[in-house]
Amino acid sequence: MNRSTKDLLLTALAPVMWGTTYIVTTEFLPADRPFLTAMLRALPAGLLLILLSRRLPKGAWWWKSAVIGTLNIAAFFALLFIATYRLPGGVAAVAAAVGPLATAGATLLILHQRVRLRTWLLGLAGVGGVALVVLTAEAELDLIGALAGVGGAVSMAVAVVLTKRWGMPEGAGPAALAGWQLTAGGLLLVPLAFATEGAIPALTADNLLGYAYLGLVNTALGYWLWFRGIGRLSVVPLSFLGLLSPLTAATVGWLVLGETFTIWQTAGFAVALAATVTAQLQARPKTPVPPTAGPRPRLARV
Repeated sequence: MNRSTKDLLLTALAPVMWGTTYIVTTEFLPADRPFLTAMLRALPAGLLLILLSRRLPKGAWWWKSAVIGTLNIAAFFALLFIATYRLPGGVAAVAAAVGPLATAGATLLILHQRVRLRTWLLGLAGVGGVALVVLTAEAELDLIGALAGVGGAVSMAVAVVLTKRWGMPEGAGPAALAGWQLTAGGLLLVPLAFATEGAIPALTADNLLGYAYLGLVNTALGYWLWFRGIGRLSVVPLSFLGLLSPLTAATVGWLVLGETFTIWQTAGFAVALAATVTAQLQARPKTPVPPTAGPRPRLARV
């Protein structure tokens, strides 16, 4: 296995783990506590990663970590759990599936890189495939929940592109970078959680188990792998890996909750998976060609 394939597979583990968030939230956690859940998911994981990496931000990375932590953690987690609590899992998953399209837009606006038409088409195919997998005739649309789901996808997309633009801080690895952002985002969520939801309720053993899984596996390990991937993979193809999250959620529902898969759901699964794989293949570097005299190169395309 070559290095690029290994990096791709390790990074893909992050959205696969994130795909278990919905079932853990609905089956293990207290109801109607989106900000508390977001805070308990982010802050302990961030502090743990800072402790393990033994690195604190330096110079401009204090404010850069705060900016990305606000977008990627505080805003994304809060909006994610609002969508999760207010929407059926399928509708929430479709809202989140706009991530590749949002990342393509942010790449165009922030990195000033042209985005190929096929990237936009693959993004639309991903949304359509996820919709076929997770939407049912009984799915109800809650406007606030839907806006929260789309807003969370956009917030995370901007954060990923900014992280790619600013690069990896000198002397720090992905664990430190993930820890700074999780801690910054988690601290912002503390006053929001207590102001809107009050004191932490009495937690059952199932609640504690759910929060421990979200913090340690889903978040600490997941975001370490994700930021490792941001430093090694192209940003738009990386965003297509996020489609693995709703596909995992649907698979877990089938395996654990006994949900059924129709022929249309199977077709949608294949379409979304094909869009994800194709996006990775188009990002693979081609064999380099010796430089020759000619016109100046155009802007990079992704």
